[in-house]
Amino acid sequence: MRRAAPQHALNQRLFHACGPAAFQPPRMGRRRSRYEAAAAPGQSRISKVSRVSFESDYQDDQDGLRARSEQAIGELAQALLDSNVLENAVAAAFGAREKALEAQHAAMAALNLPSAGDVERLERRLRSLSQRLDEVEDELDRVSRDVGGLRRELAAERRRATEDAPVED
Repeated sequence: MRRAAPQHALNQRLFHACGPAAFQPPRMGRRRSRYEAAAAPGQSRISKVSRVSFESDYQDDQDGLRARSEQAIGELAQALLDSNVLENAVAAAFGAREKALEAQHAAMAALNLPSAGDVERLERRLRSLSQRLDEVEDELDRVSRDVGGLRRELAAERRRATEDAPVED
C-alpha cells in the first residue's frame, strides 16, 4: 500500500505548478504602462498604438494567470485523486453511513416503529386497494343500472300482460 504524501509536499507541488506570482495579492487599480510612467504628472504620452499594446499586455497577463490557475487546479485535483488519505476518508465516510443506517433500522425495529420503506410499501398497497375498490364500485353501478333496466322491462311486461288478460266477472 502506498503511503500518503504529507500535506507540505502537496503544498510544494501546488506552489511549483502555479509559481510564486499566484500567491501574491492582486494589484489594485489600473496598471500604468511604461509610457505613462515616463510622462510628467498631469501629462499623458499614451498614443493609440501604446493603448492597444497596453490592452494586449493586460489580456496576455490575464490569459497567463488563467492558464496557470487551470494548471494548478488540475494538478491539485490529480494530487487529491492520487491521495490514499482522501480515498480512505471517503471509504470511512461511506462505511460510517452504512453503520449508522443499520443502527437506525435496529433502533426503529426495537421500538416497533415502521421504517420509511415500510411506510412506502403500505402506501403502495393502500393505493392498489383503493384502485380495486373504485373498479368494484364502477362494476356495481353498472350491474345496478342493468338490474334497474330489467325491473322496468319486467314491470312493463306485467302491465301489458294484465291489460291483455280477459277480465272475469
